[in-house]
Amino acid sequence: MPNGTYLHLDEGIEESFQCAPGPGGWRYVGQRSDGVRTDLVVDDRWRQIRVEVTAGPLWIRGGVTGHDLVWVRAGEERGARAAGFLGESPGFLVAVARWLRLEPGEERNVRLVRLGGPALAALTVDQRWRLVDVTTHETDIAPLPVERYEVGDLATAEAGEVHLAGDVVLAAPGIELTALESPPNLVRG
Repeated sequence: MPNGTYLHLDEGIEESFQCAPGPGGWRYVGQRSDGVRTDLVVDDRWRQIRVEVTAGPLWIRGGVTGHDLVWVRAGEERGARAAGFLGESPGFLVAVARWLRLEPGEERNVRLVRLGGPALAALTVDQRWRLVDVTTHETDIAPLPVERYEVGDLATAEAGEVHLAGDVVLAAPGIELTALESPPNLVRG
């Protein structure tokens, strides 16, 4: 079960995390040094079936039901036609990449609900994900495939790269992996 630490570069905030496959999917739990906690559960098709993000007294709980994403925030239910959430935690990047199941050179547009800021604001965003390539790095244990994605916001044209090894983000815009105590689970879509 991979566990380690990410650094959110813009704020200087650390996020300790654990993630592991289970009998019906995958789970990611992250706890940031500013108190924000993420608990993300996906099913065997990488659909986000249970998501909870808490920031002090604020919280959002939700998940995918059919083609819609629904969530409850402070007792008020909301929904959108979206594939899943995208939050500040790197666990969301893993879930989206695995759900897309792209092959090298393929790209796909996806609508997500971004959760962010101290108020956990929910904003619908459209992104284009492209799996640029997969490179294999030799390690003491086994070869480690690393996927490089280009991710672009279709409304703002902002773009960045996400580097994944199994179920661990190695690097992403504003994210740096600073410690990893066990190897990633080498899962793909």
